[in-house]
Amino acid sequence: MTTTLLLIRHGETAWNAVRRLQGHLDIGLNDAGQRQAAALARALQDAPLDAIVSSDLQRAMQTAGAVARLHDVPLHTDAGLRERGYGVFEGLLYSEIEARYPADFAAWQGRHIDAVMPHGERHAESFRAFYQRCIDAIAHWADRYAGHTIAIVAHGGVLECAYRAATGMSLESPRDFQVRNASINRFTFAEGKLALTQWGDVDHLVLALDDIV
Repeated sequence: MTTTLLLIRHGETAWNAVRRLQGHLDIGLNDAGQRQAAALARALQDAPLDAIVSSDLQRAMQTAGAVARLHDVPLHTDAGLRERGYGVFEGLLYSEIEARYPADFAAWQGRHIDAVMPHGERHAESFRAFYQRCIDAIAHWADRYAGHTIAIVAHGGVLECAYRAATGMSLESPRDFQVRNASINRFTFAEGKLALTQWGDVDHLVLALDDIV
């Protein structure tokens, strides 16, 4: 059976806006993110969803909650859908990471997929380990709701992993595609494999500007 998946990135946070790395830090939506979540919910209000699954971090849960308020379906949370763990990088601007940890920053930006940044207070993951965690979590929910349609609300890194899995893009190659806040990205899952059907739908965010007219 084929499962239809709507993979959604959470709405904007204040840290997204200034390129401050969040990782597992639990940052909520800013005002723009709240508006994006509301526009997303309106866009999906007639979608035939059978369940909604969210990362357990509040920026994802707030986005998923906006959608869930318009649907009488189960709402699940799953820590397996969290953003990548970045250890000591979390909470720092990209420029600060480069200045304080130049070798680790270079390995990260150079797509060394087995490199692990310093842990610090929080766990850090290699990209390979993160990728496997994300794909396993997505497959779990796709199998649980086999033959149905579900929305999964997660993070930019999680959606990147899904894109790579669905298109066969190598983990080492640079990311040459955008993962927009509150975007809808449509996949199918069958026989253990993801397939991409639509990427980066943000029409609902543009149309939301008309609400003030």
